[in-house]
Amino acid sequence: MRFYRCLVAVSFACLLAGVAVAQEGDASAGGTVFKKCAICHVADTDTNKVGPSLHGVFGRTAGTHPDFKYSTAMVDAGKGGLVWDATTLRDYLHNPKAKVKGTKMVFPGLKDDADISNLLAYLKQYSP
Repeated sequence: MRFYRCLVAVSFACLLAGVAVAQEGDASAGGTVFKKCAICHVADTDTNKVGPSLHGVFGRTAGTHPDFKYSTAMVDAGKGGLVWDATTLRDYLHNPKAKVKGTKMVFPGLKDDADISNLLAYLKQYSP
């Protein structure tokens, strides 16, 4: 009986570790996902394109990157307390227009949670 309890405990711990890794994502795979974003954004340098630079996006208040003209909706979201972290970025990346109504970002969002996790891991490389 003791053996089976130990086996169940080890199996459960392995399952939880797998879930944590899945939520953290794979930065290399996220680089591939980022190609969908690279038309408008960069992450490895602090340079704006059609969209704001995503370099250092984690911890940034929405609508505040210097020298970028945001929609009023995005600026207002930032003034309302929207700060980019794993949770808020996950929501935004899933459906940008639902998270910030009136955003000028035209990308419809990513539907695959694994793609979002991988993209977040990729972006974290470029945040302090």
